[in-house]
Amino acid sequence: MQISDNWIDIAYLISAILFVLGIKGLTKPKTAVRGNLLAASGMGVACVVTLLHRDIVTYEIIIGGVVVGGIIGAILAKKVQMTAMPQLVALLNGFGGGASFAVASAEFFRGGHPDTVGIIATGIAVLIGAVTLTGSFVAFAKLQELIGGKPMGFPGMKLVNAILLLGSVAAIGYLVMNPGVEPVFWGLAIAAAILGILLVSPIGGADMPVVIALLNSYSGIAASAAGFVMGNSALIVTGSLVGASGLILTQIMCKAMNRSLTNVLFGVMAEAGEAMDQDEVYEGKIKSTSAEEVAMVLETAQRVVIVPGFGLAMAQAQHAVREMADTLEAMGVEVEYAIHPVAGRMPGHMNVLLAEAEVSYDKLKDMDTINPTFEQTDVAIVLGANDVTNPMAREDKGSPIYGMPILNVDKAKTVVVVKRSLSPGFAGLPNPLFAKDNTLMLFGDGKGAVVDITTALKEG
Repeated sequence: MQISDNWIDIAYLISAILFVLGIKGLTKPKTAVRGNLLAASGMGVACVVTLLHRDIVTYEIIIGGVVVGGIIGAILAKKVQMTAMPQLVALLNGFGGGASFAVASAEFFRGGHPDTVGIIATGIAVLIGAVTLTGSFVAFAKLQELIGGKPMGFPGMKLVNAILLLGSVAAIGYLVMNPGVEPVFWGLAIAAAILGILLVSPIGGADMPVVIALLNSYSGIAASAAGFVMGNSALIVTGSLVGASGLILTQIMCKAMNRSLTNVLFGVMAEAGEAMDQDEVYEGKIKSTSAEEVAMVLETAQRVVIVPGFGLAMAQAQHAVREMADTLEAMGVEVEYAIHPVAGRMPGHMNVLLAEAEVSYDKLKDMDTINPTFEQTDVAIVLGANDVTNPMAREDKGSPIYGMPILNVDKAKTVVVVKRSLSPGFAGLPNPLFAKDNTLMLFGDGKGAVVDITTALKEG
């Protein structure tokens, strides 16, 4: 069965409307599920209509791709833990860029779009798609700790990046004047792939959530360019929405980290200062505690703020934290959650985990809202949120995180930090918070420590 181009265009318009309504719904917790369903429905309509397009001559490869992709997706959905979600998102961004690169390449070698607009769109899809593909793989490798999370680079890297970018643009211009020159096309693809690696390599672990948001935007822009290559209006609209929303999110996160969007775009992030010795920060200043002692402190508290971080994700402690909060609230204690925009390793990481534990969104307070209240907080419980609570961001101008807005947990009357050890966060920095007079360190697995605190509260 095939349908006319007019009906296809109408269906794509309906899909675009559903995408817009879906994104609008995702802006509020109460309407997020409905928004997600609307967006998924829009994609379903677009996929079905595309499969009925008259230009499709064989379905064997398509069906094979659906089956293989569906199996891989189902396995990933079952096997990948929430702790590995940032890595998975990085990979998905890369595959999105790779798909756009592949589509544009296929159209180039097919010679389907000899017009100027088609060639320019092909060049943009190849450039951004390849940058997204290789850059996302570098981000994945850093998040998976296959390579170091610290910034990597070499003298003259910025100049090399500039040459690669200008060379890529020049290659696109050459292809406009001389369509079909394959060596120039391959030169563009190789230069873009190298550029993606060099753009992400100098970005340190603390800034990785920003990179994920930016790569997500890149994948959308590449998809939109691929839409122009294929003349597919649904792909153009969808890619534009993803690209624009990803760029907005990147800008929001840059503001939250006091970073420049220009620097993120060109792979220029914070420079590392002189390394600080952990022993110099911690020696003789760490006060270890127990779950029973923490419970005694909490019994006299009136207001408690829980600060989740990647340690909560690693320990899968969100449900245990919810139970502890419920216990405290039953005792008449006010409990809120302090959410830093880049806590964890991807945008919204903590929101997703706490939503899984059915923590009310009303209790999740953003940084600007919660920071002024820490001085009136009796106990702040930090669960592995290392870099986003590090006072070095306020006090040490030589620190690579200097200037990044943080959660001011050190201003609470008592701070309880739950960590396995004194190991640094993803930024690789010691945290002077652990050595402050009002800080107690509860060493151990995050989930086990929280469960022990809750048990002691109930027994008390």
